[in-house]
Amino acid sequence: MNIAYFLLPKNRVAYLYDDYTFRQGLEKMRHHGYTAIPVISRDGKYVGTVSEGDFLWRLVADEGEGQRPCSMKDLEQLQVRDILRETQYLPVRITVSMEELLTSAMNQNFIPVVDDSGSFIGIVTRKDIIRYFSEGKQVPEKTFLQKIV
Repeated sequence: MNIAYFLLPKNRVAYLYDDYTFRQGLEKMRHHGYTAIPVISRDGKYVGTVSEGDFLWRLVADEGEGQRPCSMKDLEQLQVRDILRETQYLPVRITVSMEELLTSAMNQNFIPVVDDSGSFIGIVTRKDIIRYFSEGKQVPEKTFLQKIV
């Protein structure tokens, strides 16, 4: 099954640019009501995904972590790229299998999709993946499900 069928294209997805200020990023997330949102560079490359928790943990970071708490003025200088954690929301290519998507969906709300050059092209939501398997269009092999459980 080609995952392009499930792809929510970039032009229909809210995302942040990595050079947005902390405040701009937080305001856009609040406006859309998301708990996590993709982050891309100005040239369209997928950089990562930032979550509400990333914003919160940066606000309450203490000096022991090498960071100091922020004032509102500091938030205008801090950029979204400064709070990204690299290990979250790893992207997949459009050629990924549904089973691999299912594995990724177990740990994240959506899966970012990139092209061969690493440019962000959209997302596949966990809801669409669950719907696909629940409608019985393709049932993963029992051994595959045992591996991921």
